[in-house]
Amino acid sequence: MHHPSALRRAPMLVCAVLAAAAATAFAAAVLASPASADGPGSGAPWTATVGDSYISGEAGRWAGSTNESSSEVDALGSTAYDDNAAGNAELIAHCHRSKSAEVYVGGGVSGENLACSGAKTYSFSEGEKWKPGLDFYNSGGKEGQALMLQNFAATHNVTMVAVSIGGNNFNFASVVQTCVEDFLESTWFYDFYCSKESSVTNNFTSGNLSKVKGEIETGLRNVVQAMTNAGYSSSQYTLLVQDYPSPIPLGSGFRYTQSGYSRQTTGGCGFWNTDANYANEKMLPAIDSTVLGAANALGLSNVRTLDLATAFNGRRLCEKGVGLLEEEGLKSWTQAGAVDKTEWINEVRTVSTIFGPYEVQEDIHPNYWGQLALRNCLAQAYNGGTPKGGTCTISATGLNSAGEPNMSLH
Repeated sequence: MHHPSALRRAPMLVCAVLAAAAATAFAAAVLASPASADGPGSGAPWTATVGDSYISGEAGRWAGSTNESSSEVDALGSTAYDDNAAGNAELIAHCHRSKSAEVYVGGGVSGENLACSGAKTYSFSEGEKWKPGLDFYNSGGKEGQALMLQNFAATHNVTMVAVSIGGNNFNFASVVQTCVEDFLESTWFYDFYCSKESSVTNNFTSGNLSKVKGEIETGLRNVVQAMTNAGYSSSQYTLLVQDYPSPIPLGSGFRYTQSGYSRQTTGGCGFWNTDANYANEKMLPAIDSTVLGAANALGLSNVRTLDLATAFNGRRLCEKGVGLLEEEGLKSWTQAGAVDKTEWINEVRTVSTIFGPYEVQEDIHPNYWGQLALRNCLAQAYNGGTPKGGTCTISATGLNSAGEPNMSLH
């Protein structure tokens, strides 16, 4: 005979068993379901860089300059620019995405370098060289950087996109070439100045400044559209636009005289004082104000700017206070104090690039030390995930704990 209280408890026991079974099934279902995929706002944080040589890491192989053995300044070796999965070739030939590029800020943040040396705001081919721009070009397996960013950001949590663009729209490489050629081709009777050449000065007329500003703004809007297409809201990432550092000093700041040819044959800095002054007082301010003006014209709350104009002052090519390794009594870039005694800008080379390992496209770009200095600037701008803008300059001698030159963002 069943006890009345036991009968009353039976339905309750059945309910408890069923509830427990349901809870177990639910837990099993939760455990069996796949983790949410990385993407906008989800997963470990990434920074991404797009643009040109000044952010791709061009010249990042060389830690200072020397006219002796290249091995003395070869910080990264022959695979410096190899960015494929195996680390033995470039994904896009001549983009020179170096291992010292600024995107790798560390601190638990991964980096993706989509920039390409020689890039303009729009994609184009230069002979056999493909130069992806800040657009959505897609043909024959070739993609623009905006499309690359869109595809990458869709499956990674990109919290900051840093951009360097516009220098090549102003024909930076051909301007440098003209200046150096004018220096070398001048005679005892007549000096040729690139600052008086229409092929140079026409780049900086008010009309062209307005034109290039529009091109940069279009490129930046493509980057924003890429992030929107990938599923991001403006609050989920920051667009950081950086300008360009001065690569050479004013004429009075060169450590080599401008008489004769030693300024080029020894230092790799064949610029007349007049042209160096023009570069610092006219060209660079025009380029940088155009870049920053385009960024501000976007009118977006998630845009920040990074001013690098004076970031290398004191360490520029042929500047007084620094020198070639042999001039500073150094045998290798690894010696103590090398970062403070040598240049952070790669010299302009001519015949020494014919047989390598130096390459013409590395001329007058931030070298290994310069790239790491820019990385320090970018890491400070990332600001632990709350990106900010500012002006970055050298703050002290020596290296920080990450092996980067000491810089200050203010």
